[in-house]
Amino acid sequence: MDFSQIHFLLSVHKLAQLPPEALPEIAFAGRSNVGKSSLINRLINRKGMVKVSGRPGKTQGLNYFEVPDQCNLVDLPGYGFARVAKSMQDNWQELITAYLESRTTLSCVVVIVDLRHEAKSGDNQLLTWLRQKDIPFLVVYTKSDKLSGNQRQSHARTLDAGLGLVPSQRLLFSAKNGQGRDELEAALASFIDLG
Repeated sequence: MDFSQIHFLLSVHKLAQLPPEALPEIAFAGRSNVGKSSLINRLINRKGMVKVSGRPGKTQGLNYFEVPDQCNLVDLPGYGFARVAKSMQDNWQELITAYLESRTTLSCVVVIVDLRHEAKSGDNQLLTWLRQKDIPFLVVYTKSDKLSGNQRQSHARTLDAGLGLVPSQRLLFSAKNGQGRDELEAALASFIDLG
């Protein structure tokens, strides 16, 4: 995949604003503050393309980034704790659900999970729902640089068990040192047949 020409396309706050279904789409989902923006920035090798914030709930729409002639990357609002009104969270949830259910160009949902913590109910609910809807997904255990090698493997096994995954359904990633970046790019290319 060639991210050299990637650019911000638009921020979607209602379904009517979605762009035409032309390119394959890869959506990035995860709990608030799990590191979605940092992961996308590392993936595309661009610091600051996707705004990073220490404040949960910063992403408030479906943020589209176009990789010309290849795909769109879609940064979804985080789920779980966010410092915004419940009504706004409910609106996000409706928008995200409608987007995931109806978008025919959606090729994969990258579900980002913090490797340091045990499986969370929100992650489990999302993965269960994606399986029920037969929507392809890839789980990325992020922040792997925060753990030693033995801890990484132990935590990954615990998360696998808690989320009902086998190792081929996930990979380890660090936005800080780039671990897993090439594997993630290759996996995403396979979902959109750019391999």
